Amino acid sequence: MDVQRRLNLRNSLLLVLVLLLLGCGLAQDDVLRMGLANAPVSLDPRFATDATSTRINRLLYGRLVEFDESSRPVPSLAGWRLLSPRHYRFTLEATPPTFANGAPLTSRDVKATFDYILIETNGSPHRNTLRMVERIETPDANTVDFILKRPDVLFPAYLAIGILPADLILKDHPFQDHPVGNGPFRLIDWPEQGRLRLERRGDGQAVEFLHVKDPTVRVLKLLRGEIDMLQNDIPPELIGYLEEQEPISIIRTRGSNFSYLGFNLGDPATADPLVRRAIAHAIDRSAIIRYALGGSAEPAQALLPPTHWAGAKDLEPYAFAPARARELLGQAGYGDSRPLRLVYKTSSDPFRIRLATIIQNQLQEAGIQVVLRSYDWGTFYGDIKAGRFQMYSLAWVGIKTPDIFRYVYHSGSVPPEGANRGRFASSAVDRLIEEAEAGVSIDLQAPVYHRLQVQLLEELPYVPLWYEDQVLALRQGVKDYLIAGDGNYDGLIRAWKEGK
Repeated sequence: MDVQRRLNLRNSLLLVLVLLLLGCGLAQDDVLRMGLANAPVSLDPRFATDATSTRINRLLYGRLVEFDESSRPVPSLAGWRLLSPRHYRFTLEATPPTFANGAPLTSRDVKATFDYILIETNGSPHRNTLRMVERIETPDANTVDFILKRPDVLFPAYLAIGILPADLILKDHPFQDHPVGNGPFRLIDWPEQGRLRLERRGDGQAVEFLHVKDPTVRVLKLLRGEIDMLQNDIPPELIGYLEEQEPISIIRTRGSNFSYLGFNLGDPATADPLVRRAIAHAIDRSAIIRYALGGSAEPAQALLPPTHWAGAKDLEPYAFAPARARELLGQAGYGDSRPLRLVYKTSSDPFRIRLATIIQNQLQEAGIQVVLRSYDWGTFYGDIKAGRFQMYSLAWVGIKTPDIFRYVYHSGSVPPEGANRGRFASSAVDRLIEEAEAGVSIDLQAPVYHRLQVQLLEELPYVPLWYEDQVLALRQGVKDYLIAGDGNYDGLIRAWKEGK
């Protein structure tokens, strides 16, 4: 995008916002209001998988395990020790928090939560992650024993799921819209799909989540004081505009959400590794990050960031090299007389369409003809899960454990067994995944995961793009909110708003 075009767009946005701001009315109360691009789907942690629901559920429910800055599992509600390679004992903290209905949290609640997930007919999407659990025992009210079918040194990390009260589980309570958790917040009301209100249990601070689909309208509401904060999903030109507005602060931190291009390996064109390498060399990621993302991203070479304990810090990137891309296409049998034609799917979000259009143009410069097709989120994501694509772009959000490699890349993880949606099959990758999983400690697993990521960058089932920064826009008066690298909303546990 050239400078003049960006200035014209920015001026147009400024005019729209100035006109809409006429007659604005600041909300004169101490309720903290956060604008959301997507509404939560379920407030039941046994079923929630979308990012918004997962982040809000962290406020409502406590978990046995949390993660440190390098994504190593650390105690939260409980500590643990390994009694044998297949036997983990978790001991609840001395005074665990009570549930929002006043009931104390005990080992019975932990067992009931995970027993429910493990019952296949209940349909929890988290069951596959816990497939190695043979049984769960509760020697006393503060102790939970997990006996596994096989050793797994990553097992504690799989227990970062909110704990629900056993009595209500037995009564089939509708947790999806009437949560009863033991976290720092409780539900006040959820009067409509786009409006959710919580209360901080310690001091009564109210927090309201408002779904506003259009990013320009979200920014407008922030400027009018109808919303106090926005986290992510803000186009760069609007971030630039907000940086110049006196009542607004912009805060950035490096993120770990992994954006990528995915391919259908059952398609003759995208199954060819020469084609995928050509695409990798045809994309100028630095230019996209600088001009389209406003510098708010870091180039990625692998699904896990290098700061992760299983990440790889020295992967050799695919350089932007259009001539090399054309050379590889020629080796694959494509050229001016037989151009490569690809269909590229993305969501209908305006910013995602813009990014896809830039990639389309860069591939065109390398001799690849791309047809861009955008769909509403439900249709788009449904097509990706069903394997109805040739090429697409998406992001993996909130990844903490390296079992993601089996879930995404192992030949045995083709849906419905996992998320190997491109039908990637590599004996070398499978072997490295299995070798890493057999490691008896995290420290011994890490170098194997490093070799695995080198192999994946060579075979390219995905073309890595970038890790987008976490970006927070705050109005004056919001205090003590800390933004997390994975985009969670935990900053609301301590944040407050100067009131009335």
